[in-house]
Amino acid sequence: MAGKGHTTRWLAGGLTALALGLSGVPLAHADTSLLNVSYDVTRELYKDINTAFVADYKKKTGETITIKQSHGASSAQALSVTQGLQADVVTMNQPNDIDLLAERGQLVPANWRTRLPDDSAPYTTTMVFLVRKGNPKHIQDWDDLAKPGMQVVIANPKTSGNGRYAYLAAWGYRKQHGGTDAQAMDFEKAIFKNVPVLDAGGRGATTTFTQRGIGDVLVTFENEVSLIDSGVGGGGFDAVYPSVSLLAAPPVTIVDKVVDKRGTRKQAQAYLDFLYSPEGQEIIAQHHLRPRDKTVLAKHAAEFKPIKTFTVEQMFGGWQKAQQTHFSDGGTFDQVVVGRE
Repeated sequence: MAGKGHTTRWLAGGLTALALGLSGVPLAHADTSLLNVSYDVTRELYKDINTAFVADYKKKTGETITIKQSHGASSAQALSVTQGLQADVVTMNQPNDIDLLAERGQLVPANWRTRLPDDSAPYTTTMVFLVRKGNPKHIQDWDDLAKPGMQVVIANPKTSGNGRYAYLAAWGYRKQHGGTDAQAMDFEKAIFKNVPVLDAGGRGATTTFTQRGIGDVLVTFENEVSLIDSGVGGGGFDAVYPSVSLLAAPPVTIVDKVVDKRGTRKQAQAYLDFLYSPEGQEIIAQHHLRPRDKTVLAKHAAEFKPIKTFTVEQMFGGWQKAQQTHFSDGGTFDQVVVGRE
């Protein structure tokens, strides 16, 4: 009996010590995970950002972080977050998708743009063309996309920020060349009459053009074109820069309701701050996105061709107005595509 009692006391003491140890470990040393919900042509970028950030944060704090990624059409991703996807941070391709988080469920504050430099957009890009090798259709500018018989691959502006940028770039081009809104509408109708399929997101449009062999020209972000042009199979394509295009400044933010619920605000903030660090900006440049850091940009100047750009604010009065006018139900895009067959 004595031996049994001793064993029982030993087990009880051991279990108590184990319980105390386990209760202390999560508070002091538990691995933290963050979910970055992003748009669909940033997979490669954030894979490299995540690796570098995890190492940097471990070195600075001793804490191990795991970063999970979710990618898809930008607007669909934003809707998923409003419907409960537990994103610690969102890295979208246009501000309306983050404004949606503020409006539906107050997941972020309305002033989210002011919390990080450059309106919370750590890099910029623009819309350019990818054509078949040798440019057999001699595509040089937006006018060429409206020519009869041309096949143009563009992501769906209803579901994709990529598609919205392309649509607004074409509209702005026509307006800058003396066109009225009615003429810009006709221009869009001519272009979208040439669009054989409307993919939900930018990466889907890339697949349609590069792998399915559909289309004479793909309209997409400069970084996506550069990724294809410099990658495996890039020998089959050429990049074409139009005379003018739309500046894209993809924004990022913490999702306040999620980080406060999960206790990950500090780590999520550090993750977004890393995007603005010299190391983060260098990775951004290596992925063909135009960094904000002037030193890093100067280092990579040869990789970024000069191109004249205009902004959504300059041409359309801001993203909310552009969304309402062009992409809401009954907006210009709906009028453009109705009966396009």
